[in-house]
Amino acid sequence: MRDRVILLPGWGLGSAPLEPLAAALAGLDERLKVQIEALPMLDSDDPQDWLDELDASLPTDAWLGGWSLGGMLAALLAARRGERCCGLFTLASNPCFVAREDWSTAMPAATFDAFHAGCASDSAQTLKRFALLCTQGGADARALARQLVLGAPLQQPDALLAGLDLLATLDTRAALQAYNGPQLHLFAAADALVPVAATQALLELVADVEVGILQGASHAFVLERPHEVAASIRAFIGEAGDD
Repeated sequence: MRDRVILLPGWGLGSAPLEPLAAALAGLDERLKVQIEALPMLDSDDPQDWLDELDASLPTDAWLGGWSLGGMLAALLAARRGERCCGLFTLASNPCFVAREDWSTAMPAATFDAFHAGCASDSAQTLKRFALLCTQGGADARALARQLVLGAPLQQPDALLAGLDLLATLDTRAALQAYNGPQLHLFAAADALVPVAATQALLELVADVEVGILQGASHAFVLERPHEVAASIRAFIGEAGDD
């Protein structure tokens, strides 16, 4: 079994939300080398620029995974790398974050535009609102939201807006169809940012993949239920790997 696992974080909140998951994964299997990789700090909304940065900095022959935006980037990088990627897993990650004519199971464009405008006028307040949305529907949502905000790195508003512009642009459907390696996609039943209906839409797009739905969980299930998520990922790696 190739033993390196790369975790990419989501928008705005940094690497801290993934630390409990990384620790849980390493605790389940001491052979796994789990690495959280910060997203590039770019002012570009061109996905190729982000992929070039990640491709240059991340080791090959690794399992690629990520939360939300990180999962979308992991999918694109897995498709680019092909056989040089052991497998792909995404966590609360929609093939299209913003709804479009041919992908309705996503955030309405008007809602996203209002969120973008809020970030442009007051990025700190928008991050707090985002943290609340991430934890909405989960257990002890406000405490989790405070934890997300406290762990978030200081970022310039321009960098946050570039990340939002990227989210609006990304479409990973072709990448998910093109990548022939093993795939696992986990969703949350109570996710306020990624509709759980995206699960069925994803299965209609790429049938030969593993999917799971965490009942009673929020978008922030990586922080809310790290041991459960780690167990799913470890089982996926064990079944798909060569151990």
